[in-house]
Amino acid sequence: MAELQFFTGTMDSGKSTLALQTNHNHAARGRAGRIFTSRDRAGAATLSSRLGLRHDAIEVSADFDFWGYVVDTLTQGGRVDYLVCDEAQFYLPQQVDQLARVVDELQVDVFAFGILTDFRTVMFPGSARFVELADRTQVLQVEALCWCGKRATHNARTENGEMVTVGDVIVVGDVDEDDREPAEVGYEVLCRQHHRRRLTASRAHAVSMIGEPLPFS
Repeated sequence: MAELQFFTGTMDSGKSTLALQTNHNHAARGRAGRIFTSRDRAGAATLSSRLGLRHDAIEVSADFDFWGYVVDTLTQGGRVDYLVCDEAQFYLPQQVDQLARVVDELQVDVFAFGILTDFRTVMFPGSARFVELADRTQVLQVEALCWCGKRATHNARTENGEMVTVGDVIVVGDVDEDDREPAEVGYEVLCRQHHRRRLTASRAHAVSMIGEPLPFS
């Protein structure tokens, strides 16, 4: 029986890498699949991981219809055994419903990968719908780490190096590198404690350099 599976974790937990590995494993066994993504850091119609791996993909826009796409492909004589869906947090709830219908009525496996909550610690609507509908929801076992060494559980957004908790939900950026100036918009993973205190790696470093106590109060 086909299944709708949702794999979730913070940034840096290997979701896109696992998506690419999942596609490789199934394709190596002769199965025919399609790869989808939305707003990937590498640009449209590309699935990329921070390890440097990438693969062509189908871009999921707000008006994309998964059910119509698969039905049209099958009607035209194509074969679809599975779908790999990355950046699934950006999918609309109705698109998740379409994927569930593809699984149930067409017996096509769906492997979806996405972040659970946004930088405000609020669930993405698409991710929430996956949790509600998925046959299996799995939290990735590769743990991303906060700058303090604890397990990272929250995604933080920075603007000019300062953490923010308000703004547009969808702003595509990437994690700042240590040897580069902070990006205008960047992302960082933090433990709950430091997310709550808005204490990013750069801010903790700046405070330690000037010899002031860290703002734990």
